[in-house]
Order: sequence, then C-alpha cells, then structure tokens
Amino acid sequence: MSYLTITELQKHYDNYHALRGINLSITEGEFLVFVGPSGCGKSTLLRTIAGLESSTGGTIELDGRDITELASSKRDLAMVFQSYALYPHMTVADNLSFALRLAKVPDAEIKEKVRSVSASLQLDPLLDRKPKELSGGQRQRVAIGRAIVRQPKVFLFDEPLSNLDAALRVQMRLELARLHKKLGTTMIYVTHDQIEAMTLADRVVILNAGQIEQVGTPLELYRQPNSRFVAEFIGTPKMNLIPANKAALQDNNLAIDLLGNQIDFPANRLKESLSASTIVGIRPEHMTLVEQDGDIQGRIELVEHLGSEAYAHIQLGNDQTIIVKAPARSELKDGQDVSINIDVQEIILFNENDRVISVIPEEA
Repeated sequence: MSYLTITELQKHYDNYHALRGINLSITEGEFLVFVGPSGCGKSTLLRTIAGLESSTGGTIELDGRDITELASSKRDLAMVFQSYALYPHMTVADNLSFALRLAKVPDAEIKEKVRSVSASLQLDPLLDRKPKELSGGQRQRVAIGRAIVRQPKVFLFDEPLSNLDAALRVQMRLELARLHKKLGTTMIYVTHDQIEAMTLADRVVILNAGQIEQVGTPLELYRQPNSRFVAEFIGTPKMNLIPANKAALQDNNLAIDLLGNQIDFPANRLKESLSASTIVGIRPEHMTLVEQDGDIQGRIELVEHLGSEAYAHIQLGNDQTIIVKAPARSELKDGQDVSINIDVQEIILFNENDRVISVIPEEA
C-alpha cells in the first residue's frame, strides 16, 4: 500500500518546465533514491515534496493526507541538506534539541530523545562542541541526528555525502544503511552518485529532463533497462553500444552483422522486430579477450589497472572505442591487436528511438 503518493506533479520556473507530470508511489519504510544527471529535476522533486518549493500542478499525499499546499513545517517530514545547515553558535546538543524546544516538547522528553540519538550516532563525546570544532563526517551525523529526534514520517536527504572525501562517503553509506534498518522509517535520498544509489536503495528512480525514465530495484535497472539512457547511466564503466545490421532468421536465431562478424541472437527474446538502425548494448564484464577467432576484433588504446581489476579501452574497425573488463594481472599492452568474445545472453538491443527491443531472461 502506498504511503507517499505523488500524482501528476508539475513545476514551472517561468518558461522552464522542471517537473513534467511525476507519478510515483512509495511504500512505508522504503529507502528510495532519486538519481540522474545534473538538471534532471531530482533535487527540485525532493524540495517540492518537502514544501520548500511550491508545485505548479498535481498532488502529494502522505499517509492518506493531502500535503500539497501545507507549509513545510506542517508536513511531518525532516530534511538533511548537503551543506549540513547547523547553527554555528550552538553546541551539538543544542543543535539536536532545537526543533524540539521550538515545538515546546517537555524538557525530560527532549533530554531522553537527544540521549538516544546521540548514543546511536556515536555523538556522546561531541555534545559540548560547536560545528566549527567538528569534522565533515561528524557534522553530517549531527545533521542526521537533528532530523531523527523529530521522529518524522519521512526523511529527505539532498546529496548529504557529496562534501565528504571518498573514504568517509563509504563509511557514511554504511551508517545510513544501518540507520534505515534500525529505524524502519521511509527515506528518500537524492544523489548524482550511482554507487550510492545502487548500494543504498530498495528502489531507484532514474530521472531525465524532469521525467521519470524508469523505477526499479538496482539490479532490475542494471539487468533490464527500458531505454538506452538508463542502460548507459547505470553501470561503471558504462555499457558499450555498437551499431549493427540485422540479417535473416536462422534456426530461431537472429543473425546480426556486427562489424562484419555474425552474432546469433535468440529470436525469442525480441519484444518487437528490429529496425534498420539497431544498436547492440553489451557491458564490459560480459566481453572476454581471447587469443583468436573472437566475435569482433580491435586494437588496445589504453589499459587501466585498478588493482582488483583492469579495463582495456579497445578501438574497433569503425573507429569506435569500447571498454572490456580484463584480468587484474593482465599483461596487455597499448597498441596490441586483440580478439573479443561477446556473451550473447547478455546482449540488449535498442531501436532508432533508443528503446529496448529485447529482454534478458529473469532466470539468467
């Protein structure tokens, strides 16, 4: 059953259409992540849910109550900002308790809530410090704690880890995941980092130009994207896309001409017939370098050694460069001619409108 329901939500800034009819249902206790390129509308959508931006059209309902026109303070939501937004003249304890004191909560209840949140976020040694005396990670924990003490129906996070260094982002991701598991409260999280989206989310909402491209679990989006945009956006390195020509059906397989080489694609996986301009999508980890007689051939331009894995950038005969995952201790050299096998079971086909026209079996 939907806990937070967004229906035909619109947002205009003069002539700019930031949100174009957003429809979304969020269940209670879900961890939902909004992700997409800069300017796609993810922060605008979050701020509109929070009441920090007014909507131009549509409705927002929380737990059966229409909150579309309510002030942000009346929506029973708590937001954590990228900039932390702590009061610099207050101690950590005062920052944590400020909203409760403003709501005239009894002192004994305030003390207990602050104690509980402080213990869970390991803030006890910091309660008498002011924000300038804290590290970035400590400030972010205080900002999260300030939201928790209010016990809202929904937590809203607007790129909360983007100001932290790489190691601290990993640590804070783990803390957020543990926090969600402990509290069981609905969380909506905005990020431009797809690793955060893939590791934190129950479901991911991919936005593009003010519209929802696709909603699904991280693995659904990775394995079964519905468009070229989603396929390229999810996955690091991104999916390789190679132009192809179709050929005749042969023994329930579709023979695809890929740079002069024939690839046999299972015809029963086509959702519709192929168009004249078909694109073959295949991820780097679903391609294998072989000594000879591979599906396609190319020449290595660059090898990236990342310790636990390596990626070879390979120029094909059409002057296109693709990326292939290679063994970690690979001794591949720049300029080396290579042959590449493609796992046909992992191929995704796209038509001229950049929509997926094939499926990867769920059991695969």
